[in-house]
Amino acid sequence: MRPLLGLLAFLPCLAACSDEPPGGAPPPAPDAGTDAGPASFRSALYPEDWTPSFTDAEGHFLHDFSYAGYHHAEAPPGAPAAAPTFDVVTQGADPTGQMDATLAVQAAIDAAAAQGGGIVTFPEGLYRIDDKLVVSASGVVLRGAGATKSRLHFTRSAGMDYDAHLAFLGKAEPNLELPLAVDATSRADVVEVASAEDLAPGDDVLLGWNITPAFLEEHGMTGTWTAFNDTWQPFFRRTVVAVDKTSSPHRITLDVPLRYPAKLRDGASLTRVTGLLRECGVESLGVSNAVSWAEAWAASQVHAIDLRRVVDCWIKDVASFPSPAAPAEGPGSGAHLASGGILLEEATRVTVQHVSLGLAQNRGGGGNGYLFEIRRSNEILVADSEGDGGRHNFIQNWGFGTTGCVFLRIQSKNGESLTDMNDASGFTGLSEFHHSLATANLIDASTFDDGFSIVNRNDESTGAGHTGTENVLWNNRGKGALRSLQFGTGYVIGTEGLYVTTESPLPMALGTQPVDWVEGLDEGDALDPPSLYEDQRSRRRAR
Repeated sequence: MRPLLGLLAFLPCLAACSDEPPGGAPPPAPDAGTDAGPASFRSALYPEDWTPSFTDAEGHFLHDFSYAGYHHAEAPPGAPAAAPTFDVVTQGADPTGQMDATLAVQAAIDAAAAQGGGIVTFPEGLYRIDDKLVVSASGVVLRGAGATKSRLHFTRSAGMDYDAHLAFLGKAEPNLELPLAVDATSRADVVEVASAEDLAPGDDVLLGWNITPAFLEEHGMTGTWTAFNDTWQPFFRRTVVAVDKTSSPHRITLDVPLRYPAKLRDGASLTRVTGLLRECGVESLGVSNAVSWAEAWAASQVHAIDLRRVVDCWIKDVASFPSPAAPAEGPGSGAHLASGGILLEEATRVTVQHVSLGLAQNRGGGGNGYLFEIRRSNEILVADSEGDGGRHNFIQNWGFGTTGCVFLRIQSKNGESLTDMNDASGFTGLSEFHHSLATANLIDASTFDDGFSIVNRNDESTGAGHTGTENVLWNNRGKGALRSLQFGTGYVIGTEGLYVTTESPLPMALGTQPVDWVEGLDEGDALDPPSLYEDQRSRRRAR
C-alpha cells in the first residue's frame, strides 16, 4: 500500500498557482468469483445485483454514470452517411500551408450551414489558418483524412485572449421558467412543478438554483465561494422525456437522474432553452496553435477548439502536432499548443475520443495550459485520450454545474506548472477538479504519471473552495499522486501504483470530513469490473 501522507512533491500549490477566470475505509469485499480471475474482488458498493438505487447501511452509494457521451453512448458519434460534403480545396483553400486558408475554410463551413448541415472535408495537406473559424449552425462536421495527414495550423495570437481558433458557438435562450413545487432529491429523474402546460417531450431544460447564504453555509463556503453568490446557476442540463399533467403538481420526467438535491430554499427552478447546436463534430484532423514564446505568454486561455452550448456533438481522432511557428530551439521549441487545447463549456452529451494533445507553451497562472477543459457541462465522455505536457492536462474549471462527466482510460503525463515565462524549473501540475463543487463525476481505468486531485482549494482561483463531491475514482493507476479530499463523501476504489492521499493537516482538507471511502489500494488489477462506466452502460442497456 502506498503512503497516504507526506508527499512533499505533490503538495497543493497555494497563491502561486491561482488561476483566474474571464468516512473510514471498509475492508475489501470477498472474492465474488467473477471472470476477472481467482484473485478478483468487487466493491462493497457495487455488488453483482447492483441497481442505481443501491445504498449501503451508512448511506454510501455510486451514481449511475452510464449516460455520459453522445446520445448517452447509445450510438457511435458521426455524421449521417448521406450528409453533403464541402471540400475546402474546391473552395480555394491552399493545402500546402503557404497561403492563408481562413476565408476558403469559413466559406465551406457557411455553405454546409446553409444546407442545414454537412461535412466540411480537408484533403491531405497542411492548412494555414490566420484567423478564427466559427461554426454557428447545427449539423456541421469538420473531417480530415487523418490526424497526421490533414493538419490545421492556427497562427493568430493577437487578440486571442479567452478565445478559440475553431469555435462551435450555440445559444441557450431561455423562454420558460418553472419553479419547482417540491424539493427534488438526488438520483430522482422526476421533478414537480405547479404547471407544465407549455412543456413538451424533447425540450432542452436547465435545472438549477440560487447560490444563497444557506447554500454557502451548508457547504462551509461562506466567504470563500463569492464569484456566483446570489445568482441562479444551472447545475443540470437535461432533456424532457415525459410530462404528466394529470397529477397535481405536474410531473416532468428527465432523461438523466439528478445528481444533487435541488431545494426550494434556494429557489430551485427549471428553465427551458433553445438555440443549442446539435450533431456537430471535429474528426480526423491535426491541430496546432503554438507561436513564439513571448507571444504565447502575452495571451491567456487561448484554446484550439471550443464547443460551447452544444448537445450531442463529438471530437474524435484528433491530435496536436508541432507548430511550424514554434521556436526552433530554446523555450517553447517543438511546442504544439500556445496554451489550451479543447474547451467544452455549457455542453451536454459530448464524446471526446481518441484525442492526443500536448506540449503547451504557456503553462502559467490565469487558466493556461489546460489541454482538456470542461466548464459547467453534463454527461461528457472523454475516452481513450492522452494529455502530455500541459499545466493541468485534464481539468474541470470555473463555476458550478459540472456533473455526470466521465474520463475513461485517459492518460496524463508531464503536467508542469510554471510561475512565469522565465521559470525554467516549475513543479508537477496535476489533472484536477479545479472549482466550485464538481458533482458526481467518474475517473475510470485511467493512468496518471503526474496525478489527479480533488481537494478544498480554499481562496485560490477566486474562491475555488470545495472542488468536488460524490466523485468516483475507479481503478486508476500510474506513478503519480491521487488526492481525494472531497466535500461529503468521495470514493477511491481500486488503484495500482498511485500515491493516495485522503487525509491531510494542510488547508486542502478543511471541511472535507468524513474521510473519503477507500477500497482496494494497489489491488486495481483485481477489481471487477475493470471499468465502472462500461459495466453500468451495459446494465442500463439491458434494463
